[in-house]
Amino acid sequence: MIRHDEQTTTKNGFGRAGLWTTLALAILALGSCDFEVTNPGPVQDTFLNDSDAYLAIVNGAGRDLAEGLNYVAYHGSMPTRELFPTGGTGQFGISIRNADGFLDPQEQNQPWNLMQRARWTAEDGLRRFEEYMEPGTFQSSELVAEIALWAGYSNRTLGENMCQAIIDEGPIAARETFLTRAESHFTQAIEVGGAAGASELATAARAGRAAVRVHLGDWSGALSDAASVPDDFAFAMPYFNRGNLDEYNRIGYAVGNEPYKTNTVWNTVYEDYFLDSGDPRVAWEDTGLPGDGGLACCGSVPFYRQLKFDREGDMNLSSSQEMRLIEAEGALVEGDWEGAMDLINAIRADHGVAARTASNAAEAWTHLKRERGIALWLEGRRLGDLYRWDAAGTPGEMDPLEVVGSESYLLSQDLCFPIPDSERDTNPNVS
Repeated sequence: MIRHDEQTTTKNGFGRAGLWTTLALAILALGSCDFEVTNPGPVQDTFLNDSDAYLAIVNGAGRDLAEGLNYVAYHGSMPTRELFPTGGTGQFGISIRNADGFLDPQEQNQPWNLMQRARWTAEDGLRRFEEYMEPGTFQSSELVAEIALWAGYSNRTLGENMCQAIIDEGPIAARETFLTRAESHFTQAIEVGGAAGASELATAARAGRAAVRVHLGDWSGALSDAASVPDDFAFAMPYFNRGNLDEYNRIGYAVGNEPYKTNTVWNTVYEDYFLDSGDPRVAWEDTGLPGDGGLACCGSVPFYRQLKFDREGDMNLSSSQEMRLIEAEGALVEGDWEGAMDLINAIRADHGVAARTASNAAEAWTHLKRERGIALWLEGRRLGDLYRWDAAGTPGEMDPLEVVGSESYLLSQDLCFPIPDSERDTNPNVS
């Protein structure tokens, strides 16, 4: 168990090295005890149907999600202005158009490709388990619950962040396609996790489903799920510092000054908010150094390093804090802005920061939007919130530093990742 602030997270021990080691052992177990070494070439797909390979399949699905989430969270932090670019455009830098708020289909292949791989890996593993496990085993297997959970989170990430959906070289569909798939997978994880006695997985699935139902507009379902998640609960994606860049937390490594200083908290809402409040959820430090490169708008900018993540910093997928904010937003939807403020301020008290005040519903909506930004900072969730609030025309104001204008230096604000050129070039069903 590894404790981050007040939230406890289990390290599942998966990673690419662990995945392939486990898979190799599974393959060896299927063979004889002959010690002659022969390179068999590519692993046959049928080997993965053996139960000895199931743990590797589950771990691989988790690691694929971790890698995809890395790119979604990092690239998405620019148009939302959760971070500000420093002008570095190297391996861990941000493109000029991304820095200006554009999510260009020519530049955003990685978030789409990696997240689609994560979705497919989890869903195909789930299909394989259902086909080759005994029905009774399948319905009560912790491995089934976990891979269904990864399928749910992969689809949720896609549904919250992509403009449209495509499933396995199919035609273009509405982004809600991902969200309904996520809801189904989370429901399966709840049922199987409960039967397997895997209470943490089942609770994580309820939390994930609550978030999905918010985006689908099912507030009664979202509130029911959120209410079932206890305080102090968090389910996080683990990252690792063991020499493989794909296993690092990308945001943490991008500001590790080893050697990257590619983004900064300077000129974001969180710069002054942290100075004023001391809120530990958005902590940063002034390094006294300039960031990498320079920008046409402002030259060299100061390197204020976010302290939420280092290169092995776990990233929350769901938390009780988010659930309480779903309950607060649900109260606003029902017109109970005073009740919403009570919930918001209870969260703030838990983190030792001063209460907010509101005198009407519009002000309460402003606080709710800001509080979700603080609670879910850098977790790949802000684009989805901005998209749905914009589509619904909800009340409340955004800060000038996080919308297009001279203060934010945003020239545009794309609120979702488009279908990238790599998909259009290879999918015969997409022109």
